[in-house]
Amino acid sequence: MSKIFRFYRVINVLSLDVVAGAIVGALFFSRIFSVAVRPYELIALGCTVWIIYTADHLRDAKNLKHRASTDRHHFHQLHYKILTKVMAGVIIVDAFAALFIVKEVLLWGIVLAAAVAVYLFMHRSLKFLKEFFIAMLYTCGILLPSLSVTRQDVNLMHYLIIFHFAILALINLLLFSWFDRELDQQDRQHSLVTIVGERITTILIWLLIVVQSLLTLLQIYQGQNDRAAILLGMMGLLFVVIIIFNRALGKNDYYRFVGDAVFMVPILYVL
Repeated sequence: MSKIFRFYRVINVLSLDVVAGAIVGALFFSRIFSVAVRPYELIALGCTVWIIYTADHLRDAKNLKHRASTDRHHFHQLHYKILTKVMAGVIIVDAFAALFIVKEVLLWGIVLAAAVAVYLFMHRSLKFLKEFFIAMLYTCGILLPSLSVTRQDVNLMHYLIIFHFAILALINLLLFSWFDRELDQQDRQHSLVTIVGERITTILIWLLIVVQSLLTLLQIYQGQNDRAAILLGMMGLLFVVIIIFNRALGKNDYYRFVGDAVFMVPILYVL
């Protein structure tokens, strides 16, 4: 069991579970919008998500003049050179995969890439909006392979599903920032909780949980995409579990394992 745990810790530190969750999310929305997502599009999405997360971690690790307080940033400090080379290779793979994806997906992907570049450039100036921007960009990324080419009429219920998912992504990021607040302060890393404080962040997290719960009930009542709504509601309940057992899950970064695994739940809808 300890070997499995150590292996998954490496997977988590490298953000590979985030990549898996993004691919599952893309497949989830492909079913919602009745679109057949091609393998090259999933490869491009997975590579892009990994590049963004890794570039962000490498930049933070490089800016630290001391040993990073978090395992994630310390790992990127120790393996900075090799991860930079690996990222260069993944960028080549990403560019190759992009040659084979649908034109509409590629064009919107370029627009999203520009938005990501702006975020990375403006990162220091958008300290208190960090989690909001990442949640928005993440959601847009997993929507690209389906929403940009769907032939369905996109209605209000579709937008509610999208909004629901984006809220869950935001809750996930805010929870992670809440758990990492003391370590972020030591490393002078900025997040919403380090700027507005624990109390306001906690209130915001609970408000978002209430909103997503109401969205679940509304979508079930309307009877459109109710199965998808139930699964998203289950994801919200798992975040509540993380909050309730925050002390136990705060040890050894267990909260990250559970929080990132939450985004594998939509695989049940895909299957």
